[in-house]
Amino acid sequence: MNEQSPMAFVDLKAQYQAHKAQIDGAIQQVLDHGRFIMGPEVAELETALCQFAGAKYAIGCSSGTDALVLTMMAEDIGPGDAVFVPAFTFTATAEVPLLLGATPVFVDVDPDDFNIDCDDLERRIEAVVAAGELTPRAVLAVDLFGLPVDYDRLHAVAERHGLKIWGDAAQSFGGAMGERKVGTLCRATATSFFPAKPLGCYGDGGAVLTDDDALAERMQSIRAHGKGGAKYDIVRVGLNARLDTIQAAVLLAKLPNFPGELGRRETVARRYDELLSDVVKIPSRYQGRVSAWAQYTVKLPADRRDEVAANLRERGIPTAIYYPMPMHMQTAYRAYGDGEGSVPVSERLSGEVLSLPMHPYMEDADVVRVAEALTRAVS
Repeated sequence: MNEQSPMAFVDLKAQYQAHKAQIDGAIQQVLDHGRFIMGPEVAELETALCQFAGAKYAIGCSSGTDALVLTMMAEDIGPGDAVFVPAFTFTATAEVPLLLGATPVFVDVDPDDFNIDCDDLERRIEAVVAAGELTPRAVLAVDLFGLPVDYDRLHAVAERHGLKIWGDAAQSFGGAMGERKVGTLCRATATSFFPAKPLGCYGDGGAVLTDDDALAERMQSIRAHGKGGAKYDIVRVGLNARLDTIQAAVLLAKLPNFPGELGRRETVARRYDELLSDVVKIPSRYQGRVSAWAQYTVKLPADRRDEVAANLRERGIPTAIYYPMPMHMQTAYRAYGDGEGSVPVSERLSGEVLSLPMHPYMEDADVVRVAEALTRAVS
């Protein structure tokens, strides 16, 4: 292989070629029956997701962001409510409370697992209570880069303060804590099927998983304009947030191969660990917490990160920065944070993190090529 030949960051073409017959057949079936909105594949997928994750309900919807909206609308989140979110995350985590009139409260993250810092969370909850202007309602925990939050510890904090916990599993579907899979670790878990996610469709798509009967019923209603027992029986304000049938069919075709792909992601991650442990700060591992490895993210000195990324790019190796700016410093959210320096770990990580190519179809030679190039770049 020519060292300069471009490498895929996430190789969706290789995945499609590996499972082309199943995917094409699933799409053709939808074209044949013509039920493009809420066709039978949607319910089939929901059943399959429940079986995979061990959850009682899965509510398919139009995107990972809408999965968060469904969750919060079903919980009656609105003006005067405080929703605690990590500062180091994607914008959807912060924007959804604001769309509903609630207030995001930014919490710092752990420097090693990149997930919400429970000690800082406790301080933020106490500060909101002391200020007396907002009602603490819930924590939206983000499983960043595929690693589940330490939900046992998070539940202990939430129970002390009477808060609900929701999971943002856009990157962690397929992960686990012990014998419990993501989708069963908190009250409601939203996930995304954006194409580059560990389990992705060929457009936008998402789902919420829950064991709560009433919550599931409300979300099923909300995703279809708030309908009750009939199409024109509108019992609440809702959304047009349905998962379209073709996307459900693609996911159904991919799901049987998903466990094998997760295993291959773990193999790639361990090979990176082996090759890079003495080169850069590699991702930390935690007993009992299984990552879905949506990204393999290393840390570099902030004054070298961009230079290293440019060096890799010249060698045909793509990288990505998730995320170059924490939420409280984004223009849209500055009014809801405490300014620069208020979440120092998140601010520091934004200058240090670099995600390397990661997908189930990487050959060992590809992993070695990345590792050797990164080693030369940092030397």
